[in-house]
Amino acid sequence: MNRVNFIELPATNLAAAKKFYASLFGWSLTDWGPTYSCTMTGDVDVGLQGDRAETALHPLPVIQVADLEAVEKSVTAAGGVVVKPIFSFPGGRRFHFRDPNGNELAAAQYE
Repeated sequence: MNRVNFIELPATNLAAAKKFYASLFGWSLTDWGPTYSCTMTGDVDVGLQGDRAETALHPLPVIQVADLEAVEKSVTAAGGVVVKPIFSFPGGRRFHFRDPNGNELAAAQYE
């Protein structure tokens, strides 16, 4: 636990991104609605976020944790800032935070 298991990439043109990664690496992508698609290998997976309202400006590392609420509370004590409180998504819950250098990351707990 407490390891990067997912990286989310902004994809303003989701169809082009899916075609690119499938062609380049042979990735099989699963759609989760009209604006999101991801690999489902069970290792370090990649998500493509096409919803501009939900997209981070840069690639978003997602860290799998055992106790999401405890980690969210610990962010500020460690010098970070929660920028998006805990929310649900298909398969789990997560929140976003910035480290002291302004990098955005997410912590997630899966069902």
